[in-house]
Amino acid sequence: MSTQYSKAFLSGLYRQLYTIRVFETRCIQLYRQGLIRGYFHPYLGEEAIAVGVCAALGPQDYVTSTHRGHGHCIARGADLGRMTAEITGKRTGYCRGRGGSMHIADVSKGNLGANGIVGGSTAIGVGAALSAKLQGCDSVCVVFTSDGGVMNGTFGESLNLAAAWDLPVIFVVENNQYAVSTPVQDTCREPELYRRAAGYGVEAKRVDGNHVLEVYETTADYVRRCREGKGPFVIEALTYRHAGHHVNDPGTYMLEEQKEHYRKIDPCLRGRQFLIELGGASSEEVAAIEAEVERAMEDAVAFAQESPGTEVQDFLQETSIYS
Repeated sequence: MSTQYSKAFLSGLYRQLYTIRVFETRCIQLYRQGLIRGYFHPYLGEEAIAVGVCAALGPQDYVTSTHRGHGHCIARGADLGRMTAEITGKRTGYCRGRGGSMHIADVSKGNLGANGIVGGSTAIGVGAALSAKLQGCDSVCVVFTSDGGVMNGTFGESLNLAAAWDLPVIFVVENNQYAVSTPVQDTCREPELYRRAAGYGVEAKRVDGNHVLEVYETTADYVRRCREGKGPFVIEALTYRHAGHHVNDPGTYMLEEQKEHYRKIDPCLRGRQFLIELGGASSEEVAAIEAEVERAMEDAVAFAQESPGTEVQDFLQETSIYS
């Protein structure tokens, strides 16, 4: 690591890491209780990517997300109460309960939305970056996509346009090594996905996606260079989800040796270690952060449970969910 970090900065990173971990864990419980309809794709094990990337962004920047997008929302500053309300189908949610788990958006925070279409975020992000360039502002767009998303044609098309037009966009490939249950190496000859960028004349780098500081440093460098007109860039963040593709997938195809390896480099455990060893925080201070996050999550659940649900008539009204 090339940077000295303040205690306050490391505390903020750990708070975000732990918030995502608590949110996902608590929402799995809500799903098991029948309070969340449809699919639910946890971000457990991948928290360092969203937190490290978003820590490098400014308020003028944008992100586009994926079907596994709760972590991106939280790292971009989303309110836990409104997120929980959205996921449980309540009117007080970000999209009035109509988007659910896979379609949360908060344009006020530059979050242009999660996306149920694998790879669907790439073209949207390139459009946002093109808009920023045409307007002459210094906004950067981060496109979150996945190893499965990279296999779609829209990834190559979007990357090619971004390169041809020198757009301020960073493609962040969250490589958790499985597209649903299919290993990366079974779908392409070159499993180091960042290498694809070379064919488009784009600089790229593979980072440890479980190391929040490495993710942050790489993203901060690329954001700075995008603002200087030197984009686009690609980051492949190598990581591993804690379980199956979604809450009802037992993940029996996942290799035990891989799971054991990634348990040892869990992003939340590492973030806690960074805060103590590099930031000088005491175990009591860390425990206080965790207690605050847990209380905030329970308040979010209470807010969602007390909120009115979305009725059939709401879907028939011709009103914008963003009005």
